[in-house]
Amino acid sequence: MELLDALKTRRSIRRFKTDPVPETAIKELIEAARLAPSGSNLQPTRFVVIKSDAARAQLTEASPLPFVSQAPVVIACCVDMESFGGMGTRARELKEAGAFNDTPLEKMDPDAYAKRKPMDPAAAEGYLRLNAAIAVDHLTLRAVDLGLGTCWIMMFDQEKVKKILDLSENYRVVALIPVGYPDQSPKPRPRIDLEQLILKEV
Repeated sequence: MELLDALKTRRSIRRFKTDPVPETAIKELIEAARLAPSGSNLQPTRFVVIKSDAARAQLTEASPLPFVSQAPVVIACCVDMESFGGMGTRARELKEAGAFNDTPLEKMDPDAYAKRKPMDPAAAEGYLRLNAAIAVDHLTLRAVDLGLGTCWIMMFDQEKVKKILDLSENYRVVALIPVGYPDQSPKPRPRIDLEQLILKEV
């Protein structure tokens, strides 16, 4: 499928068939997310694949949206708040890969880069969440290509979900993504005109 076709046909799916999702398809979704870019190549996004009936049923106690547990698979997208600790390593990898060649960053010292004044905690978490969103968008578009439906869910109790998934304190759950074969064919969603998106040219 062409990328533009996937962009145009992707829908938020809220009703799923009971057909199981092949393990190979799940891995392809995670692989698509793995290929996503991230700031400073931090790659802070991690995933929990939720397939058991018991675990999915528990999610209904953490979210007001009942369809969260009705898909045969739910993928919890998380970020590791300790990712910034690896910034020096990630920067060094980028430099060795030639990412900074012929740019103002070519002579950058990765260790000095990693020691820059850090963001405040709220900004840092927002930064990591934004990177996770890029990965999830890759995942959802790959799902369209595989004939699967997904839906972003961000209405959930963070602490309840972390307890259900037995996640350590350094992780934050960014989104729950139900995954399955669609049992509905939603019409295109209304979008504002392109002209309304462009504030100005300067």
